[in-house]
Amino acid sequence: MANIHIPVSVLNLAPIREGQDQKQAIDAMVDLAQAVEEMGYTRYWIAEHHNTPTLVSSATSILIKHTLEHTKRIRVGSGGVMLPNHSPLVVAEQFGTMATIYPNRVDLGLGRAPGTDMMTASALRRSKNDSVFTFPEDVEALLTYLGPEEQQGYVRAYPGADTNIPIYILGSSTDSAYLAASLGLPYVFASHFAPRFMEEAISIYRSRFKPSEYLDKPYMMVCLNVIAAETDAEAEFLSSTAQQFFLNVVRNSRMPLQPPVENLDKVWNPMEKEAAASMARLTFIGSKETIREQLSRFQEKYNVDELMVVSYIFDPEKQKRSYEIFKEIVDGK
Repeated sequence: MANIHIPVSVLNLAPIREGQDQKQAIDAMVDLAQAVEEMGYTRYWIAEHHNTPTLVSSATSILIKHTLEHTKRIRVGSGGVMLPNHSPLVVAEQFGTMATIYPNRVDLGLGRAPGTDMMTASALRRSKNDSVFTFPEDVEALLTYLGPEEQQGYVRAYPGADTNIPIYILGSSTDSAYLAASLGLPYVFASHFAPRFMEEAISIYRSRFKPSEYLDKPYMMVCLNVIAAETDAEAEFLSSTAQQFFLNVVRNSRMPLQPPVENLDKVWNPMEKEAAASMARLTFIGSKETIREQLSRFQEKYNVDELMVVSYIFDPEKQKRSYEIFKEIVDGK
């Protein structure tokens, strides 16, 4: 039998639901953090997206600080900080400051994409050179800035040095699998929207992993979508919100998170359906029993160390219930 009793965590892109304003979306983000903390989730990560009017996750470190302030135990971090947009020193100072205020509760997930379109990326950039290509050096700079005092150079992060904030490499292709393996860092794959290369990336990471001062063996996390409800039929209905979310991406339209609908075929055409379905392919949908079976099959095949869950559900109470059902599954209830 596959090991389904593993740590589970939450990723939040902080979407604005239809009828909400930005402040209400931020309040909902905190409310969900408090709820999943009570359920016993391990960590709560917040994404970074820019120039997206339907998401409020542009100033990620500020949202992390706000969430830390309103929770007690759960680890809070970035899923992730998009490093091409930021100077490693500034990131080290910001996260080092948070780790000083909230010791042993801050995670730093790092991505190499800009988290936006190219025009916005250019407006965000810290240099005119393409800093996507300096990602490996930038990660190593951060490891130094947040590492032991005696390994610092002349330029230091105060606060930051000696906080030893755990760093995670995020990826949606195979590129970052090589980097995470060579640095001996934990690796998180973004199967919640880009499942295509997941299997290959997991294999590369595990086979090439080099033990380091951070990890003695690979630590593989996968982020995926979960829509859990009391019945399969209810879960299918609720999942139409997530499907519309992915349709938004396919169409590059800027719609807030939509209520569920009975018939998606009235909303999309066959090509759009196929494109949205390929992004959302790694989604567990159903009742407790159905998802237990899906999770068990997934773990038999991939045996990952931790799952990070995204649930695009329109009704906040149903969203919390989905997380609750999933936690009961991994707790063997």
